[in-house]
Amino acid sequence: MAQAHSSHGHGGSNTITSAQTRWVLGGIVGFLAVAAVAGAFVLRPDADRPVLADALGFSGELVQATATTVLDVPCLNTAEADGIRCSRVTIEVTSGPTNGEEAFFEIPVSDASARIDVGDRLVVQYDADNPAELQYFFQDFQRDRPLMLLGVLFAVAVIALGRWQGVRALIALGVIGLVLIGFAFPSILDGNDPTAVAMVAAVIIALVALYLTHGVTEMITVALLGTFAALVLTAVLAVIFTNFANFTGFGSEDAFYLQFASAKIDVKGLILAGIIVGSLGVLDDVTVTQVSAVWQLHEANPDYGVRRLYTSAVTIGRDHIASTVNTLVLAYAGASLPLILVFAQAGRSLTQVAVGELVAVEIVRTLVGSIGLVAAVPMTTALAAFVATRGSAPGSPDPPIAPTPSPPTELVAEPTATSAAWDDFAPDQPAGW
Repeated sequence: MAQAHSSHGHGGSNTITSAQTRWVLGGIVGFLAVAAVAGAFVLRPDADRPVLADALGFSGELVQATATTVLDVPCLNTAEADGIRCSRVTIEVTSGPTNGEEAFFEIPVSDASARIDVGDRLVVQYDADNPAELQYFFQDFQRDRPLMLLGVLFAVAVIALGRWQGVRALIALGVIGLVLIGFAFPSILDGNDPTAVAMVAAVIIALVALYLTHGVTEMITVALLGTFAALVLTAVLAVIFTNFANFTGFGSEDAFYLQFASAKIDVKGLILAGIIVGSLGVLDDVTVTQVSAVWQLHEANPDYGVRRLYTSAVTIGRDHIASTVNTLVLAYAGASLPLILVFAQAGRSLTQVAVGELVAVEIVRTLVGSIGLVAAVPMTTALAAFVATRGSAPGSPDPPIAPTPSPPTELVAEPTATSAAWDDFAPDQPAGW
């Protein structure tokens, strides 16, 4: 922490404070890191979790297949006169225990059914215990190729613009996935407190993601501390308002599935965990931007004191926070759009829709996260301004700029265009003339 590092895309020199300040910053972050590791050990998931696929209605094995023929026929066990039509899809299984086998399944012909064409790559459910004509059911389309192509394009775009920092950002993204999939999700399924798990995961993710992406510098350390402060405020507000709003956690059918799978899961706590994890990514962006602005302003104006530095950087943060809050609100509105449309079609008023738990949870999530984002700007900026001025002389107000006195009028000769041009381009006594 005490070593100087080159810029990582957020300004010039990052080491501008005293060694004592850097030791204090390093000690605080070190304590948080140790606490997070200890929390991860205490909340570690149990490895012998039972598989409840049958209980949750996910019996059977998913296999891959390719559609070879598609025919419009009367549905199984119906006559032509009944007028009940189905698409009979003949498939060639390409994975699983029946790899290479030819089979078929039927799906009703309706506007709500999937349209399958010859050559489509499918995912079908195979259940060997059913009769031969009912062993296969259409599950979904294979989407591995477009997703892999999109992932490659994303990686190329990030690396092309970010170079080695982009590579580090992709590695950090992989670490985030490991923390969530390997620790947070299974720990919650084991019945551990979702809020505690989310806070531990958030600290680990922030430490790894920011340091790995931007480097271990005092600037990023200050951004981390600002992120943690805003995250604590977000968690406190989330606890207060989820309790005040009497959320049950059973606003969606997914919660019933989870409760059925494991009675140990705190479904209500999942709302808090979702708010914490969802706010972290945007908080990182805001805090790093604010600390970078403070560092740049301090380097350009070393005489600025804490107050002047804070005021200038907060002005920058106002524009950023306005656009970020809009982005957050629109993201949640877009995710909830189908649900809102269903309620609107059902004749519910806007007020009735808003106070229902399904939508109210998203409103609380949006507003609590936005308050945390807004608070992150002054908190992080104040901390950064204080730290940035610790290694330099105390800032003083900028002296007023005195007007330049004009020479006496009688001593000023009125230049002509010819003399001005000659004075500018020719010496009084050119050498060699």
